Amino acid sequence: MARRGITRRRLIESAVKACAAGSILRHSAAAQSGTAPAIVKADAARPAIQQGVAVGDVTTGRAVVWSRTDRPARMLVEYATSEKFENVLRRTGPAALESSDFTARLVLTDLPANQRIFYRVSFQDLTDLRAFSTPELGSFRTPPDAQHPRDVTLAWSADTVGQGWGINPDWGGLRLYRTMRDAEPDVFIHCGDTIYADGVIQPRVKLDDGSIWTNIVTEAKSKVAQTLDDYRGCYKYNLLDEHMRTFNAGVGQIALWDDHEVRDNWYDTRDLSGDERYQVKSMALLSARARQAFLEFNPVGRHADDAERIHRTIGYGPLLEIFALDLRSYRGANSANRQASVSPESAIFGADQLASFKARLASSRATWKVIASDMPIGLIVADGADRFEAFANGDPGPPLGRELEVADLLRFIRDRRIRNVVWITGDVHYCAAHHYHPSRARFTEFSPFWEFVAGPLHAGTFGPNTLDPTFGPEAKFNGVPKGMKGNRPPSDGYQFFGTLKISARTRVMTVGLHNLAGERVYSVELPAAR
Repeated sequence: MARRGITRRRLIESAVKACAAGSILRHSAAAQSGTAPAIVKADAARPAIQQGVAVGDVTTGRAVVWSRTDRPARMLVEYATSEKFENVLRRTGPAALESSDFTARLVLTDLPANQRIFYRVSFQDLTDLRAFSTPELGSFRTPPDAQHPRDVTLAWSADTVGQGWGINPDWGGLRLYRTMRDAEPDVFIHCGDTIYADGVIQPRVKLDDGSIWTNIVTEAKSKVAQTLDDYRGCYKYNLLDEHMRTFNAGVGQIALWDDHEVRDNWYDTRDLSGDERYQVKSMALLSARARQAFLEFNPVGRHADDAERIHRTIGYGPLLEIFALDLRSYRGANSANRQASVSPESAIFGADQLASFKARLASSRATWKVIASDMPIGLIVADGADRFEAFANGDPGPPLGRELEVADLLRFIRDRRIRNVVWITGDVHYCAAHHYHPSRARFTEFSPFWEFVAGPLHAGTFGPNTLDPTFGPEAKFNGVPKGMKGNRPPSDGYQFFGTLKISARTRVMTVGLHNLAGERVYSVELPAAR
């Protein structure tokens, strides 16, 4: 892949790292805690930050800063609107302890609008209060407001380290993260399969041309995840990659989960008795451990009334509001998906999430409402010979099964005159653009809308899948050739991400689908309805 020029963001963050590599944070934190300045210690005697830093769920005035250390230590955060850390603000965060695998997060509040915020994270050793980690640097951009309008760019993708394609240093690691960073998005949405907890990594994989793909392998990735530490180890594996750590440090994240954070095509009642890889046979127990690891290792804001809740809404100024779904936690068992009425068996949103989602959509004042889903609406995703994994059931007739909740939601959006709704998703390991229209549909009580698919980030490429005609989808673009051999390696180049760029002047949304090299392979402009 051709080298790209140095971006302003890269230049600024390099300068920040250079100016803060010394003991600035150690001395300021020591002064704040009333201890003497830190004595220079050998690296092994100080807390380490091996997984980098990240920021997530950035909304008006707020952001979640995340990091992890290697021992019991207190999180310390400094932040400013200047890369020189002038007029710096300091916050003392929580203790990172064994119970959270030494991860910690701090919610920054009262952030100014339309600013790049520079932050640095350090940890103070709780067994030696004079020992501080070397600061880790990052930055993110806060949303604009009515007084400070600007264009907004969102990026999304899905599927990281799947189908046996791990970190290959000889190839360049998780290269799509570097490509996405060069696109300089304000916000990145990971639409699920942030890890492959059920995906074992082999040291060597023979490619079709006879060459060898060489993976880094850790203990956690040499087996399927079952214990809490196994699941944590999958996140730590991905964070071995420098491109991912650099991307996380400089772009606000919104993380969803899908199935591979737990196990392929999971639901809580799934029978594991026939899967010899698993000694733990309770899917409910596995998913509980996986949920804890997901929330520990992602900069996700915690809901005041439900600390385990993943679905949420993140407003990003007057142009954009993001509705992050959870299509895993409340679903019924995968089935033939032909139930004639809504029931717990046909659920995929679940009644509570769907009701909350409707209310948040109806109250949104943002120009564009982006629904981030871990699964596509119209693509048929099978689970074996006679069960279905997503919404679509392969029946061309009126809505049945999980399609009933979609029909209810689409009718609600139409009846409430909610404008400018766009769906983004991943899951199927290729990129596509789908347009849904009632004139082509068996269910017609909805307004036309678009759904855009992107991924994988670093996993096997598949597709294209078949569209179910119930809601009248038309594939305007597919990013892979029909009949392509499945599980194409990242080195084949069929890795994709999407961007949504909203103009502050015209309110037009320009949608782009991009490949591993950053080339735009599809684009469409969507004018905003008033």
